[in-house]
Amino acid sequence: MNVVATQLVAVGLGAAAVLGMVAVVAAVLLTRAARPAVVGVLTAAVGVAGTVAGVAAMTGQTWSVQLPGVLPLSGVLLSVDAFGGVFLAVSGAVAVAAAIYGIGYCRGGGGGGLASRGVQVATPLFVVSLLLVPAAGSVSTLLAAWELMAVTSLLLVVAEHRRRGEVASAGRWYVVMTHLGFVAILIGLLVLAAPAADDSWDAVRAAAGTLSPAVAGPVFVLCLIGFGSKAGIVPVHAWLPRAHPEAPSHVSALMSAAMVTMGIYGIVRVGIDLMGGGALWWWLLVLLLGAGSAIYGILQAVVSTDLKRLLAYSTTENMGIVLVGVGACGLFTSTGRPVLAALALTAALLHIIGHAAFKTLLFLAAGSVLHATGTRDLDELGGLRSAMPVTTAAFGLGALAASALPPGTAFVSEWVLLQALIHGLPAPGVATSIVVPMMVAAIALTAGLAVVTFVKAFGVGFLARARSTAAAQAHESPPSMLTAMALAGLGCVGVAVAPTAVLPTLGQIAGALVRSGAPVSGALSAELVGVTGVLSPVLLVVALAVGSVVVVAVPRMLVAGRARRAARLWDCGAGPLSERMQYTATSFAEPLGRVFDNVLQPVQDIDVTHHQESAYLVSSVAYRRRVPDRVERRLYQPVLAATAAWGRAGRGLATGSVHRYLGYGFYTVCALLIVLVVTR
Repeated sequence: MNVVATQLVAVGLGAAAVLGMVAVVAAVLLTRAARPAVVGVLTAAVGVAGTVAGVAAMTGQTWSVQLPGVLPLSGVLLSVDAFGGVFLAVSGAVAVAAAIYGIGYCRGGGGGGLASRGVQVATPLFVVSLLLVPAAGSVSTLLAAWELMAVTSLLLVVAEHRRRGEVASAGRWYVVMTHLGFVAILIGLLVLAAPAADDSWDAVRAAAGTLSPAVAGPVFVLCLIGFGSKAGIVPVHAWLPRAHPEAPSHVSALMSAAMVTMGIYGIVRVGIDLMGGGALWWWLLVLLLGAGSAIYGILQAVVSTDLKRLLAYSTTENMGIVLVGVGACGLFTSTGRPVLAALALTAALLHIIGHAAFKTLLFLAAGSVLHATGTRDLDELGGLRSAMPVTTAAFGLGALAASALPPGTAFVSEWVLLQALIHGLPAPGVATSIVVPMMVAAIALTAGLAVVTFVKAFGVGFLARARSTAAAQAHESPPSMLTAMALAGLGCVGVAVAPTAVLPTLGQIAGALVRSGAPVSGALSAELVGVTGVLSPVLLVVALAVGSVVVVAVPRMLVAGRARRAARLWDCGAGPLSERMQYTATSFAEPLGRVFDNVLQPVQDIDVTHHQESAYLVSSVAYRRRVPDRVERRLYQPVLAATAAWGRAGRGLATGSVHRYLGYGFYTVCALLIVLVVTR
């Protein structure tokens, strides 16, 4: 074993590995009753250790170790730098909240088979794999960690397949998409590492410049497809809105807040770090994919009535925004503007941290709703504010954080990204001059649609009156679940109020990757270096708080001395309002859905039933409107239909006749002989 340094990074990762193995052993040996608590505590400790290692790496500590006997031929090389430390810290922090939440969630009635040995073994292994991916220091180590992450997450996605048929379908989509992405990554990285002395990042980085543009371009595209599929980028996102809703809610948080960011890590590591930026058209492609994913994801979220599916599409939207930042970084690097490149990448990294915080909170709150009511359908919810006050407050905080409104968690990162894009104008070249303003418009559009999406989710799902018996009989979640939501909520508040605590560090990390100085400075205010721009989140929060107090307090002071009397709400003379008169999630989104009908292409069915006595008398009218995934319908369904047709044709060839099989062999040999004669 060759240890280069022994610091907090080494201690944290070593402790995470040991605690992960102890959690696996505990999951195997303990009884079903004790398993969730012990495994949950140990998995949370794994997350704490990963967070410590990540924060230490972000502050400048580096560490590497080579373990030649672990994998055949290549061995294992772990190497942590500041950039990988960001993803270590994010994954570890998300794991802490998810593991604590899982203690109560797996024990409760909504847990089902989640306390089984298989699920409890897979959970700490999944968390360890999330730490190993950004800690990998070579191609072979990354591929091994990536496959471990894929297999363990698959086991967790299908944990409840015996209870719901949709889980098995989601698992099939996930396993096919994730392994097709793995094949793309495998081919791309093997070609990239072919001219290197070995497969370590240092050797690959040194040899990447020898690749011709004709080879480097396809390598980057393959890696973009493979890593982009894990990030849920359109059009390789089809697994995400299936797997995230069907997975257990704490696993959904791990996948949406931590796992998908590994796709962004891979794109940046390969395209910017190892390949040095590459050609301009690479990053124009990344920008277009990012903007398309952001807009398409939030449009699907707007019209979704499934709470967890809505959050899954929101993940596609946010990863699209991050990809816009990555694409802008690559574009500015290729055009010789390293300060703007560092600023765009800083915005992307900050958005990853903010997204991890609020998406963890939102998925945990959604799981609390599912745990209490047994449904994810917003049209059947409502009235949860009184029965589930903590969950309601948690989801409300997460919705504000995700809406990109000040002082929301996503506000500062999107502001920094917009500053980078705006200062990038005028851009050199016709294509760049067109694409960069489009990115500004795309970010603005997604921010507005995000507000509508989460107003719908919070207002329809938690406020007003209950629309079903399950919602009316809802109850608050166990203490461990509430504690986890509180931790995630503190993360949201911290990133929203004090983003400057991490912005300068992120700026230094981004600047080192693009060979530039830190683009952000300041302790209380975010001051952009090299361009004009200053934002003080603390002062913004104070101003909003003072304004809110004034708006609420002044009217109360003016009417304080007047007598009050109770009066019934105005009901237009129709009598007391009922739950059937409220907006549902479907009706709330319907006007906006009409605006984007050409993009969403909803499917509408109207069934009219007539009385048997007369065809002129209508007995009932049934109206159904659904919004299928247009990309899936146009891209994947034809491929699946062709594959099914090919399979049916194959069954016709395999009749079980030995004589026919001998004939196949004879004709094949004759065809090969004819080809040889013709080509010689």
